[in-house]
Amino acid sequence: MGRALIRSARYASPIMDLTLLFVGLIKVVFGGLVAALGIWFALRGLSRILGANPAAELRQGNVAACLVHAASLLALGLLVQHAVQATSDAVDLTVQNPPIHLAVVGKLLAVSVLHVGLSLGVGVTVLGTGVLLFDRMTPGIDELEEVRKGNVAAALILSAILLVLALLTAPGLQAALNGLIPFPQLPEGMLRAPA
Repeated sequence: MGRALIRSARYASPIMDLTLLFVGLIKVVFGGLVAALGIWFALRGLSRILGANPAAELRQGNVAACLVHAASLLALGLLVQHAVQATSDAVDLTVQNPPIHLAVVGKLLAVSVLHVGLSLGVGVTVLGTGVLLFDRMTPGIDELEEVRKGNVAAALILSAILLVLALLTAPGLQAALNGLIPFPQLPEGMLRAPA
């Protein structure tokens, strides 16, 4: 009897299932676009700082340069993931509080693009500044040149610095940019998790 009730409750609203499917697909597409844009930004930004082309470094088998590029992608992903999550949360709250107006969807889309763009821009700036500061902290050693030459030891340290920068600056970036997302007003008495 209990299983029959669960089954009937699960299939009682096919419209809701289609809505969830549609919203989920939108989130997948949005996340994929942000990832592609982030990869492009990270590779382009770090390539300028390193003075290297990731594709050329890959063809040459420069493990050190490719390691730093890979770490920069991971670091930027850590910095930007909150923008995708905040947008996803705002979409969920909007869908759960009908009616949904076209103006609300347009505003949410515009602000989400701004949020992600700022996250990517700040992320690339933070990582680029970290690379340059690391290079300045060790006078007498040109770490960037060492990475270009294929020095894996220098690449490991630089990669760790990129990841630590991302881990430690991501909460601040999240708090600073969360005010941009137009979360819908919740009914009186409902709690919202702090940013």
